[in-house]
Amino acid sequence: MNVKLSNRMLWWVFGILSIGVGLYPLLYFIIDRKFGLLGTKSEILLTDFIWNLGFYTHIILGGLALGIGWMQFSNRLRTKRLQLHRTIGKIYVIAVLLSGITGLYIGYHATGGWITASGFMSLAVVWLYTTTGSFIAIKNGQVDKHQKLMIYSYACCFGAVTLRIWLPLLIILHEGAFIPAYRIVAWLAWVPNLLVAYFIIRRLHLKRA
Repeated sequence: MNVKLSNRMLWWVFGILSIGVGLYPLLYFIIDRKFGLLGTKSEILLTDFIWNLGFYTHIILGGLALGIGWMQFSNRLRTKRLQLHRTIGKIYVIAVLLSGITGLYIGYHATGGWITASGFMSLAVVWLYTTTGSFIAIKNGQVDKHQKLMIYSYACCFGAVTLRIWLPLLIILHEGAFIPAYRIVAWLAWVPNLLVAYFIIRRLHLKRA
């Protein structure tokens, strides 16, 4: 298999995972409300209006950001349809700001105590920082900085995908115990993604040099 075909296949796998997990929040409106993570929450929290507002804002707009953000890395889109690239970028930034802010709040109430909470809240802070920084950079004409920060931003966003890959494996390793697995995945879902983003940025820099 040649390199070009291999890269194309990886690109489509990347897109399918992003769109698939981006649509995942729809299940909360189809299946019983105790589905998935909500099954670990108390009745008090599940009936709290502010928490519900934060939860659904986070998952819906986070899913939107995940589902459209991957397209922004298409060279063809950036060169041939720049206006569409900019429009998608604006939608992504707005979605991230709202999803990230509400993510801070629901992260505070995360199942598993302070280890889980600090993991998800740290993710929200990094996601918000890289996204706003990327937006400010492009407004100032700093294209390289914009690209680098957006790669980091989407690495955080892609944590929704890697979480769903790691969590079942961690639960198996912990013999079916959800809480210890969830505490680990609160960090494992996104920190390695940032390391991958770093090496992607480094590779792009070397390629340009």
